[in-house]
Amino acid sequence: MTDLGMPETRYAHSGDISIAYQTMGHGPLDIVIVPGSISHVEFHHELPGFTAFLHHLSRFARVMTFDKRGQGLSDRVSGVPSLEERMDDVRAVMDTVGSKRAVLLGFSEGSPMSVLFAATYPERVSHLVLVGSYTNSWRSEKVFEAFVTATVAAWGSGLSMKRVLGTRDGNEREIALLGKLERLSCSPGAFKTLMLMNRRIDVWSILPSVRVPALVLHSRADAVVPVAEGRKLAAAIPGAKYIEYGDLPHGACFAEHCEGVVGDIEEFVTGHRDGAVPETDRVLATVLFTDIVDSTRMAVEVGDQRWHELLDRHDRLAKQTVERHRGSFVKSTGDGILATFDGPGRAVRCALAFGVAAQQIGLPLRAGLHTGEIEVRGQDVGGIAVHAAARVMAHSGANEVLVSRVVTDLVAGAGLKFTERGAYELKGIPGHWELFAATQ
Repeated sequence: MTDLGMPETRYAHSGDISIAYQTMGHGPLDIVIVPGSISHVEFHHELPGFTAFLHHLSRFARVMTFDKRGQGLSDRVSGVPSLEERMDDVRAVMDTVGSKRAVLLGFSEGSPMSVLFAATYPERVSHLVLVGSYTNSWRSEKVFEAFVTATVAAWGSGLSMKRVLGTRDGNEREIALLGKLERLSCSPGAFKTLMLMNRRIDVWSILPSVRVPALVLHSRADAVVPVAEGRKLAAAIPGAKYIEYGDLPHGACFAEHCEGVVGDIEEFVTGHRDGAVPETDRVLATVLFTDIVDSTRMAVEVGDQRWHELLDRHDRLAKQTVERHRGSFVKSTGDGILATFDGPGRAVRCALAFGVAAQQIGLPLRAGLHTGEIEVRGQDVGGIAVHAAARVMAHSGANEVLVSRVVTDLVAGAGLKFTERGAYELKGIPGHWELFAATQ
């Protein structure tokens, strides 16, 4: 983690290959998340539910995410990586962070490798958790070929990942994000090659060799892998525990309400579950503050009644814009707002959109954003990141959106532009802070 609470991408070395990874949390046990068919450790945080899922896990564990060789921010490779090489990548990440033993959480296409790793290196695996898993024996050759052909033809559109996360038709913003994840993860040709290699791998015969405690999670609403596959998988692993959900998508971990899934994982690996969400919780978020420029002067000029009408319109616009960008409207500050987001790109776009909407009703806004760890206290939020965002806003001019360096580092490639505004002191916060003006 960086000093400001954002997961920092680092690299482990598996032979000559650099493997991108992130860690989150400082719990007493380690969890390694083995991704599905595509991944991007940084852009994943733009997807709804992903960061929240990691933060729920990080309450009781140190969580490691990584990009497989050939994908995301890891080195591209020639040819198709074998399962053995991909197992080496997991070991490289664990060795780099000093993890001697970890819970292996394999998701979808990452499950076969997780099974093989657990059976091969039981001394490195305390528990095995499989989500939306399969062994490759459930699809006929004809069905498999049709799946690959359709997916490759639509690569970059988000349609394949739409089934994974259960995204509803008409949610164009989320589908566009999923399309970008596909493009950032790998090329369509690389995806096809990976799928063809996976087709040749079937871990069914080694399932009885898994001797570590295993938990299999599957949903009857899984639109990618039939629930029967999860049941069969659990029955073949000695002593495995099986939990079935009724209405979660294939990407159950990243569903909007993932607390139940996290609770099941926590209970399995620790023997107890946290249960209710605590009154005070620490999560990673992008904080947005806005303020109406020269609000006192404007209030005097237009009079109380007209000013109150403008404030009501301002608040309605704010809530609508924050909701449209999947943020959380925390509160009105009188002549401004405080909101939080689980994706920095959405937060910046929200600030820009709200500024334009406010201008149309004659209200010039200033806005400031910062990403860091916040404390959630009931309906309110606090912490240094909240103070930092407020101080960033204070340096903003009329109709300007200023962001901290942390924000710009996290939204690279998101279609946003930033102009350097120089280094500033933020009142009450140590150091000099580089600030940037955002534009679409």
